[in-house]
Amino acid sequence: MPQTPRHQPGEPPGSPETPSTGPLRGQQASPPVENTEVEEETSELKALQKERDELLDTLQRVQAEFDNYRKRAARDQQSLVARAHERLVKELLPVLDDLERALEAAEAHEEAKLEEGVALVARSFAEVLRKEGLEEVHTDGKFDPHVHEALLSQPSEAEEGSVIEVLQKGYRLGDRVIRPARVVIASAPEAP
Repeated sequence: MPQTPRHQPGEPPGSPETPSTGPLRGQQASPPVENTEVEEETSELKALQKERDELLDTLQRVQAEFDNYRKRAARDQQSLVARAHERLVKELLPVLDDLERALEAAEAHEEAKLEEGVALVARSFAEVLRKEGLEEVHTDGKFDPHVHEALLSQPSEAEEGSVIEVLQKGYRLGDRVIRPARVVIASAPEAP
């Protein structure tokens, strides 16, 4: 015997049984899937915003520290330069004293003492500059365009391209040439 469908109270008789999509009486509705996704995305967004705020705060602190470092480095550099100038001036004061003594001797017309005084000043001044790292550019031998400046070339018996006369001494400070030596170089001798 075929079973006839029973109807539930509240259902019209004769309606086929269909799976219920709504909640049954006494049961709570389960939250839709979309609501949980929105809540997860909201919490993820809040976490990302918190991380962004922390990174921004860190960046601002690092930027402030860098600005302070830059200002401190500039002050330190100015202080270092000032101390270096002070030290150099202190070393040059005895040279100034020697020059004044040489001028006093010149007023008294003591020529021998004047020459001796000027030589003393030249020696002490050269010594102070040597302590600071100043060296004279060597001019013996071949012309070197890195440290020499050729003002003239003259026919000479010397090897062509060699320095035969120094018109102005050149100097280097450490590895840098601060003034090239101005020289006359030898050219080939003129044919008779």
